[in-house]
Amino acid sequence: MNSPESINSKPNKLLNLIYNNWENLDESQKSSLTKVWKVLTYKWQLQILFNLPFLIWWGLDKYVTKIHEFDMYMLDYLHLPDWALSFVGFGQ
Repeated sequence: MNSPESINSKPNKLLNLIYNNWENLDESQKSSLTKVWKVLTYKWQLQILFNLPFLIWWGLDKYVTKIHEFDMYMLDYLHLPDWALSFVGFGQ
């Protein structure tokens, strides 16, 4: 049976293995891997950057009730016809 110490040591062993392998690389290999990692994470950063406004709006919508009032105010202000409101789920 696994003890808490053996369960917690598995991630530590993996991190130590990665760290030791990284330390054993020479500088040219480290710089090459760093460049590859930056290219990969650049696309992730760009995706997060593009999705950040929607993530912020979702968070506000989930935790701040005034956002719903603002949404309803904007829908009333736009004077959209009923057929258009039915597309966004507000039709009768």
